[in-house]
Amino acid sequence: MTNKQRYTEWVEHQEYVPINLMPWWMDAVCAGKEWDVLLAEDEHGNILGAMPYLLRKRAWHSYIIMPQMTHIGGIWVAADITADRWKTAEVCRQLKEQLDKLGLAYYYQQYLPGSLCVEAMEALGFSTRERVTYRVEDLSDVDALIATFSKNKRRQLQKAQNLHAERTMEGEEFYRFHAQCLASRKRKCAYSREFLLVLERKARRHGQCAIVSIHNAEGQVYAAAFLVWDKHNLYYLIPALDYAFNDSGAGALLALEAMKLAREKHVHFDFEGSMDKGIAEHYKQFGSTETRYYAVEKYYNPFFRIFIWLQKLREWCFR
Repeated sequence: MTNKQRYTEWVEHQEYVPINLMPWWMDAVCAGKEWDVLLAEDEHGNILGAMPYLLRKRAWHSYIIMPQMTHIGGIWVAADITADRWKTAEVCRQLKEQLDKLGLAYYYQQYLPGSLCVEAMEALGFSTRERVTYRVEDLSDVDALIATFSKNKRRQLQKAQNLHAERTMEGEEFYRFHAQCLASRKRKCAYSREFLLVLERKARRHGQCAIVSIHNAEGQVYAAAFLVWDKHNLYYLIPALDYAFNDSGAGALLALEAMKLAREKHVHFDFEGSMDKGIAEHYKQFGSTETRYYAVEKYYNPFFRIFIWLQKLREWCFR
């Protein structure tokens, strides 16, 4: 039995595993690419923790990075050792030894907020980098929730009173809408149509996906968002706004409707936070709380820094 098969069976018996670490999610976001999983075990062969990863190869180098549209990765440990620093450190030690044998040039994954694995990996020689997402946890009272919004966002909701929300949009229509919104600003989608449709199909099959859209009285779409969730959080994965209607309040109404869906699912709402200052300021206006998490990385080959720098430069130039 392969590690992926063992991991799939193990996940089925866990009380909770974040959506980004589920085998079906990895199948979707790594379609056409190579993903696998490292396993840490006790002396009896029972799985204590796992590290799903996407392995990329470029210019004769192998490296691990986050898959597209995937916010959280890294190590996930069994529920009974989540809060045990010693056992968590042992899991990380085992997985670090396996990583070292992969012949990597570079390793980079973003760990779940509060994960003890960050501290353990740092002790094992990995670097850590702070990142921020924005969450809304108390969704119990919609009126009280809106009261936490900034004056600007409440004003936008007032403008959006003649708009309405729907949850009937399909992935094909969402992709076309998003592509059109970006084209009006001479930009392109960071993902392909095929990528989105595969992700949508698998997420809907597991009942963990919805697309919320905002329309005017004639049915014209002003804004839409591709949402996914697990047992703890609903993620604002891909928001899209027609900038021709930027002053309509559709963007504020879209975020509120996504929060209402999270309320129905009895989970927290996560904006899939951005390190971009402008986007961060936008999310803060919805009464969200700054939530810190960490990226864990290691350059096995110091010259690979140049390749990463060139990749980032290319992404910046073609934004």
